[in-house]
Amino acid sequence: MLLDEYIWIFKSALTPRFCDDIIKYGNTLKDHYGVVGGKQISGTEKQKLNHLKKIRDSKIVWLEGKWIYKETEPYIDIANKNAGWNFKWDWTEPNQFTKYKVGQYYHWHQDQFTLKESEKRKIEGNKIRKISMSCQLSNPSEYMGGDLEFCLNAKPPGEKSNKIYKIEKNLPKGSIIVFPSFVWHRVTKVTHGTRYSLVSWSNGDPYK
Repeated sequence: MLLDEYIWIFKSALTPRFCDDIIKYGNTLKDHYGVVGGKQISGTEKQKLNHLKKIRDSKIVWLEGKWIYKETEPYIDIANKNAGWNFKWDWTEPNQFTKYKVGQYYHWHQDQFTLKESEKRKIEGNKIRKISMSCQLSNPSEYMGGDLEFCLNAKPPGEKSNKIYKIEKNLPKGSIIVFPSFVWHRVTKVTHGTRYSLVSWSNGDPYK
């Protein structure tokens, strides 16, 4: 799918207090390793974890609450309109509070799953992810590495023709990045400190 805009950024969209409240709330809950696309991996727990870490190494907590959606969803609507995507969506999954500590990362991936995968997840109406949102909860001075990067074409990352877009390193705390869920992206390895983010996915009927 060719687009005029692949990423829409709102600098300092959310207040530092809101970001701190999310971090405090997320850190009071029990975290676990984030999985990849809901895939089932066979083997022992150690083998499963080792396989997972080839793609992703980060801890997550699922957060729900109208107070969170109230702050974030308006920006999803604005980006969807201003970027010219005009994707039809009708609900947002629980928010994912993500922690990247030293050595942790998330290699190249897409957020959008197939219709077949949505059927396995028993998602009502077999919705698919259409719009992804990532909110910068940390001050950029609090960590090193952990860069959010995008591959702005349909080819898998790694091919010579790929155009890699790096999000501004000093993007202020509370900034929001919105992008279509089929866009390839990654978080590079954190080398110092902890990177906190809030991620969500807005779903709708499959494209026609």
